[in-house]
Amino acid sequence: MRYLQTDGLEITQMPDGWVIYHHKTDLVHYLNPTAALVFELCNGRHTLAEMTGIVSAAYDLSAPLTDDVQTCVSRLVHEGLVTPCS
Repeated sequence: MRYLQTDGLEITQMPDGWVIYHHKTDLVHYLNPTAALVFELCNGRHTLAEMTGIVSAAYDLSAPLTDDVQTCVSRLVHEGLVTPCS
């Protein structure tokens, strides 16, 4: 499955992560650097497995962060910041 960022988001990059304002819900979300990377990868081009590989490589980890990336994506979906796409 692939994911796509929701329209209507105002994204501000900060030194310690991203701040995202969701106009539709009038909520502000704070993403740490890892969550920001996962959010950035939700561009419709990467599968969950590919995102896991990219995040693991970015942090030079020996074991993939499959559960952590899945949890992060699930949370982003729950908060309405990304949606599944085909």
